[in-house]
Amino acid sequence: MTYEETLHYLYTSIPVFQHSGASAYKPGLDTSIALDNHLGNPHQAYKTIHVAGTNGKGSVSHLLAAILRQSGYKVGLYTSPHLVDFRERIRVNGKMIPKEYVIRFIERYRTFFESLQPSFFELTSTLAFDYFRTEKVDIAVIEVGMGGRLDSTNIITPILSIITNISLDHTQFLGDTVEKIAAEKAGIIKKGIPVLIGEVDRHSVAQVFSDAAVKNDTLVYFAQDEGLLGESYLMDTGEWFFDSTEYGQLLGELGGVVQFRNATTVLGALNLLNTQGIDIPKKAVREGFEHVVELTGLMGRWQLLQENPKVVCDTGHNVGGWEYINIQLSDEQKKHKLLYMIVGMVNDKDINGVLELMPKNAFYFFTQASIPRAMPAKDFAEKGMAHGLSGTICENVGEAVQKALARAGKDDFIFIGGSTFIVADALPLFSKEKE
Repeated sequence: MTYEETLHYLYTSIPVFQHSGASAYKPGLDTSIALDNHLGNPHQAYKTIHVAGTNGKGSVSHLLAAILRQSGYKVGLYTSPHLVDFRERIRVNGKMIPKEYVIRFIERYRTFFESLQPSFFELTSTLAFDYFRTEKVDIAVIEVGMGGRLDSTNIITPILSIITNISLDHTQFLGDTVEKIAAEKAGIIKKGIPVLIGEVDRHSVAQVFSDAAVKNDTLVYFAQDEGLLGESYLMDTGEWFFDSTEYGQLLGELGGVVQFRNATTVLGALNLLNTQGIDIPKKAVREGFEHVVELTGLMGRWQLLQENPKVVCDTGHNVGGWEYINIQLSDEQKKHKLLYMIVGMVNDKDINGVLELMPKNAFYFFTQASIPRAMPAKDFAEKGMAHGLSGTICENVGEAVQKALARAGKDDFIFIGGSTFIVADALPLFSKEKE
């Protein structure tokens, strides 16, 4: 099989949530355990950190991986979804899993896989765990796909569990209240394993985590209560200046208002990792924050795509994420003449909730991503107009980008987002990640 044939097999023989949504969701750990047992429990060959949460878990996972790498460890990183290349999901010290490894893995175990009929995510998680063992990583940062309790990554026993925050998302699978969603995320809390909560804004949600910690005879820490950051601010360069109590002054490469919250979570995690015997020099923390994109390949977090006109993309796709994006857009509007929005969403999100947060005084290019789950551009535009938004309809992201660039002046601002998959379609139009 070629790499292209292997990907075609993965995408067509196994349901893919990224493309298909609910039909590809397969809760429960039985299949993941069977896969893991067949391969000899690869995840037990190295230490792991488990990262769950509604928003921010990707940024937190990449920051931790960058800092650990600069601390001298060989680091595996498993995240989802990918934006441009499937192999973005599985990295060791920032380098994507080789195409040849993906091919050989599927060819070797294909017969066994087909007898189990695993989901795409179950199979991909198993591939990641196996590759990390082969590469003899010291530690792997494992991002939860959805929820936590029934997520296929939840077969691991980490040295630290992290839950970044809780807001409404995937309600059809995880529950229709933040307390129910918190209970699902709390499912990654393991007996005797410390758990860090990045941000919580309701006592009822904090209580869910406290109760789960007591049940599992472990300690729960709340990063926002630790006083980890002093006066910090987003600079004109788009970078963060963080004044941390433990690691001194830090420059954060990742832009966006939301990164203050993520930085707090990461710093809390580093303190707990130190208690687990993981040595993390202050220099490594500085380098990880300042060079996370280069060290891990992270994309889509308030990412600058070009200047004049300034074009930025962000993968925020729910109300919790857009509460922060809206703050950032308001700031950009003060610096630029006109704001243009290239946006689209998928059908299973709180579309009306997000649209209500989008700025009214902007021109919109309503579009759709190249996946079946995408809401048709015409339908999305109708919903947008019902919320007081105005603009034009574009059949795909490429058309939207072309029209926005033709219309915008050098002093204007173009935002691309609303969905991870809108960003995924846009990124190749501006740049490609190096192999």
